[in-house]
Amino acid sequence: MIAENTQTQMRKGILEYCVLLIISKSEIYASDIIVELREAKLLVVEGTLYPLLTRLKNNGLLSYNWVESTTGPPRKYYMLTEKGKEILEQLDTTWSELVYAINCSKQRKNTSETINK
Repeated sequence: MIAENTQTQMRKGILEYCVLLIISKSEIYASDIIVELREAKLLVVEGTLYPLLTRLKNNGLLSYNWVESTTGPPRKYYMLTEKGKEILEQLDTTWSELVYAINCSKQRKNTSETINK
């Protein structure tokens, strides 16, 4: 139970970063974002994604275009704004620092285990 809670919190913590990364590749429809997140094992339901997209838009990180669809109503395609690109660069740096810290911690653990054997 403790591990599951921590795993959930970790996923929530990186969700915004992952969404920005996905959108940075090209204009994208919300359901396609969900597909990419699910493929990456970051299970997300629409009820989680849409409020996040709205918050990112309201913070000036995203914009969107309405595109007519031949199979239904128009679709909203999201893209990063200049501010969104700047924030993504900052998050890239933070992510690299976190990966480094985790790898250092893991290396220290492995070194300690070797010494203690």
